[in-house]
Amino acid sequence: MSLLAHLSRPILRSILTSTLRDTSSRLRATDEATVLEAHAELDGENAFGELVRLAVSKDASLSARAAASVTGPQPATLKEHAKPPWLRQRAPQGERYEYLSDSLRDLGLHTVCEEAQCPNIGECWNGGDGTATIMLLGDTCTRGCRFCAVNTSRTPPPPDESEPENTARAIAEWGVGYIVLTSVDRDDLPDGGASHFARTVSTLKGLRPQTLVECLTPDFRGDLEAVQLLARSGLDVFAHNIETVDRLQKRVRDARASYLQSLAVLKAAKEAGVYTKSSIMLGLGESDDEIIDTMLDLRDAGVDILTFGQYLQPTPLHLSVREFVTPEKFEHWRKYGEDVIGFRYVASGPLVRSSYRAGEFFLEAMIKKDRSSA
Repeated sequence: MSLLAHLSRPILRSILTSTLRDTSSRLRATDEATVLEAHAELDGENAFGELVRLAVSKDASLSARAAASVTGPQPATLKEHAKPPWLRQRAPQGERYEYLSDSLRDLGLHTVCEEAQCPNIGECWNGGDGTATIMLLGDTCTRGCRFCAVNTSRTPPPPDESEPENTARAIAEWGVGYIVLTSVDRDDLPDGGASHFARTVSTLKGLRPQTLVECLTPDFRGDLEAVQLLARSGLDVFAHNIETVDRLQKRVRDARASYLQSLAVLKAAKEAGVYTKSSIMLGLGESDDEIIDTMLDLRDAGVDILTFGQYLQPTPLHLSVREFVTPEKFEHWRKYGEDVIGFRYVASGPLVRSSYRAGEFFLEAMIKKDRSSA
């Protein structure tokens, strides 16, 4: 019999606690299946496995900690140096970045780039035609999706009535060819903010008609009249994110959002005759079959453009990452979306976001080519 079998329960607990402290303080086994799987892995003949097995047999409360020591860290708990190399980004900097940052502050404008902690802010804000995704209707959302870092409140401040004109003038001065306007959810407003959105678009088009405008919108509580009001305002691309597969909607999004409601919004926008776009986050526990089903549903709703990106946990209070999807897998979904499902364009990569400068270059070229050949 091993000497370990003679150790008392307190001693075993002390040894195991010391051995697992660095990992188990950050981790947890999430279900019984995980624990059982971990125990199966511990059946080897090594001393550590025997120690864990004996400790668990004497004190069942150590079971979850034993499982955590085997299954490894939840990705969302990993420190920066432990993230996959394809997810590491340099801190934003540069002359153009500073110019846009100062300009936005002076005008009192908000960007989703900053509020949602987008990893691509340095890439998108720099360069000769660097641009930002402007967030209308303030920086406080009436919803509380579990993946999003934007501030939330049931009663956010009222909209700035001069914002549409201020925003349009600022964009016209930047002279960019393509701009994305987005907003928080404003369930406190009668039309969800659709008329505010539309006024911004029509004012901008009046000042600089050659600028292509994409609006990344909330669902307006499923108000399809509000959707079509915005879709007919002069915008070029109507974007609304379905975010995740059907099964995960309730866990990921606010209860007022839904899979079917988002599909209805996209379909109504397409009926207004504009390009439509949506986005799916990966790494939340979705299966391949569920991703395919979601792509098919989006295409059936008339969606032209799709983006895939890696979900990254913004704070410890948000949903944890279930999987870091590899660049190769993202490339698979890009090809599948374009070649099999039939989207006009799919942007897919770990750091791709629904508002992504590299994708905007392609859309700008695609739209201009379509219109020149019409």
